[in-house]
This record gives sequence, C-alpha cells and structure tokens, in this order.
Amino acid sequence: MFQLVTDAFSSQLTQRALVGGLLAATITALIGTWVVVRGLSFFGDAMAHGVLPGIALAAIWGLDLTIGAIASALVMVLGINVVHRTTRLSDDTAIGLLFVGMLALGVVIISREVTFAGDLTAFLFGDVLGVRTADLWIGVGALAVTVVGLVLGHRSFLALAVNRDKAEALGLRPGLAHVAMLVLLSLAVVATFRVVGTLLVFGLLVAPPATAVLLVRRMPVAMLVSVGFGWFAVVAGLTISYHADTAASATVAGVAVCVFFVVLIATEVVAWLRRLRPPADAAPAST
Repeated sequence: MFQLVTDAFSSQLTQRALVGGLLAATITALIGTWVVVRGLSFFGDAMAHGVLPGIALAAIWGLDLTIGAIASALVMVLGINVVHRTTRLSDDTAIGLLFVGMLALGVVIISREVTFAGDLTAFLFGDVLGVRTADLWIGVGALAVTVVGLVLGHRSFLALAVNRDKAEALGLRPGLAHVAMLVLLSLAVVATFRVVGTLLVFGLLVAPPATAVLLVRRMPVAMLVSVGFGWFAVVAGLTISYHADTAASATVAGVAVCVFFVVLIATEVVAWLRRLRPPADAAPAST
C-alpha cells in the first residue's frame, strides 16, 4: 500500500498537485466546518458556481482568472446582502437568485466563445495536475488570512452559530460576523477553484467538515478533524487517480464524499449496538 502512494507522488508534477490539494483541503476544511454548523451549505454551493462569469470574462480579456473570481465573489456577497436588507426575502431566496443569475451569465459568456470548450472543463472541474507555483502561493496567502480571520472571529462566529440575538446582546456585532464569514468562504472558493474547479470545490467545502461533525462537537477539534479528512481525501484521491487513470479533482471530491458515508454508516451501527446493549446496572432476572 505504501509503495502505491510513493509511486503516485514520485514526479514533481504530482508532488506539486499534492501540495496544492493539501492547501485547498486545509482552507476549505477550516471555513467549511463553520459552513456546515451554520447551515450555509447552499451559499457555499452558490458561491462555487457564482464565480464562473468572472472567470470567463477574465479569460476573454486576458486577465488572471483569480481577479475575475474575486470580482464575481464580491458581486455575490454584495448582491445577497442588498436583497436581504432591502426586501423581506430570506437569505435563501437571495442566494438562489444570485446563484441562478450568475451561473446563467457564466454559461452565456462561455457559449459565445467557441474556443472555450477545453477551458470550460478546467473551470468547472479543475486541473489539480496543472497547479502552478503561483497557485501555491495564492493558497498559502489565503490559508494565512483564513487562519487569522477564524482566530480573531472565533468568539463572534461561535455566538452567532448558537444564538444571533444573544450575540447581539453581548455586543459581538453578529451582522459583521456574518459578512466576515461570507468573505472567508468566498476567499476559500477563489483560492481553490484552480485546483478542484468551481463545481468540485463544494465537495471539499462540505464533505470533510460534515464527516468531522459526525464525530466531534467542539469547533476547534472539529476543524482539525475536518482537515485530517480533507488531507486523506487528497492523498487517497490522487493515488487512485494516478493508478486508475481517472480525473484527479473529481476522484478527490468523490473520496471525500465516500468517506462521509462510510463514517455515517459506522456511527449508526455503533449507535444501534449501544441501544441493544442492556444497561450496566440492570438487575438480573429472577428465577
């Protein structure tokens, strides 16, 4: 087994893919834990799709794709907050409107450029084997900002997750904390879409954190466990991809989701066995 892993990462290409994948998994796992706990998975999915028009326009205009992704992410965050503040519509409605609108715009832009047929696959599904050194530095910077943001905002994020009204009573400014969390989520998507693509980034953003939450409840521990599951998905996914000749990014995301269901089944079986076990202090039946 160990030989299979070392063979998969024997070249500089796959080693760079491994580093890029581990960075992406770490960033998405840290903020993804809060996404799962706060029920923001729909926003994460919308954000992963919503950066597509900015990426497409950046490619057309010859700009760095990251700049386009940042622009689209800002439009998503600002648009959702505008709809929420100026109407009586829920956040889900605002997210759904921006989600469909931005995705449709991205598809329209790409459909007008015949030469984008190959680029579209990379936009949507990523190219972990094509990770550049510049992408790694972007990942390092995004990871640093994410860690600092989560450390500084931990108390506010925790209070917001428990009770928004209580957070406001404590002077923790839940509205600002909510926006800060959305910004960190946007940063995670922008920093990782080159590695796993705008569609598959959602797998790393949700699957490892959801798996961790099945096992632990304390947020700092859950984030660390989530990172561990994310790293496992990257290593196992890239190893399988190398030997089975499958799409690398999709294999990584698929492994992350499979691990979730394996852990879910295991926890349910353990819970079922505990229910079958008689209490330790139960009195023996009289004869």
